[in-house]
Parts: sequence; structure tokens; C-alpha cells
Amino acid sequence: MAWRASLSKNLQELRIQLCQTGPASEGAREFVLGSYQELKKANPNFPILVRECVGAPARLVARYDFGKEESVTVDGLDKSAISKKLQDLIAQGEKMPRSAESEGKL
Repeated sequence: MAWRASLSKNLQELRIQLCQTGPASEGAREFVLGSYQELKKANPNFPILVRECVGAPARLVARYDFGKEESVTVDGLDKSAISKKLQDLIAQGEKMPRSAESEGKL
């Protein structure tokens, strides 16, 4: 579970997009209900935005330094598969260049 604390170290923002009622977003809704509080507790100042839109495909959008964004579709995935996708996005952030501000040098 150590990856949860590295969320704010490797990303600038996380957006979770989902449909409030669609069956393909069921896993995303479960992920938000089951993981949001734990993620916020481990990263209290980190922006985690949940965006609901009727008919929207479920997806995770990670924003890194310098405005770079990566989006992965999580439509039809369960909560554990979505956690794995988020871990992959965090791992990508470890390899990306960082601004001096995000490294704490300013």
C-alpha cells in the first residue's frame, strides 16, 4: 500500500471520470467509494477530482509536471484492476522530468 503515499510525489493531479448510473462505471464507483478517503488521508493536499457525467466512459486522468497528461480507460474494470491502472500511472510519473518546484527546490 506504499504506492498510495507516492501519489502526490509523482503526480500533480488525479481526475476520476465516471458515469453515475452506467454499468461500465460500476468498478469506478466502487473504487471511489472504497479508496477515495484512504488516498486523501495519505495525500491530504493532493487534488483528487471526481467528475460524474451521464454516459461518460470511466477513466483515470493523471496530470504530471509541465502539463503532461495521461488518460487510461477503466470502463468495465473492477476496483482492484483500477488500483493497478493507478499504480501504473504513478510508476510513469517516477520516470518523468520534474520541475524544481515539485522537487521542493523552490
